[in-house]
Amino acid sequence: MIKSRPFLLQVVLPLAAMVIVGAVIFGKQVLSPSQVDQEIQQAIASELDTSSSVELSQLQKVQYDYGVCGQYQLAGSDTDHAPFFYDTVNDRLTLDVDASAYTANCERAAGHSGHSGH
Repeated sequence: MIKSRPFLLQVVLPLAAMVIVGAVIFGKQVLSPSQVDQEIQQAIASELDTSSSVELSQLQKVQYDYGVCGQYQLAGSDTDHAPFFYDTVNDRLTLDVDASAYTANCERAAGHSGHSGH
């Protein structure tokens, strides 16, 4: 029994700790798309101070999947869809199409960078 304790402390315990840390790190990165969609919908509803549900469309991942560009519309609304950018790392929402966060990520993703000679 004395010989098995060092093996347990030197091999099994660190191995178990690495597996747990790996699961936490990769578990956070493997957020389901529906969970990200819900975060975006909640952020838009909060920003617009509304209890209406938010419909998302034309979603496109940008910044190596660290951001999402798309269109939103309030459920039951007759208004057109409006654009947004959501930074999934910092949980920041941008509804202003003239804001640098939107233009730097979404216009580039759509191929409308505004630069000639591409």
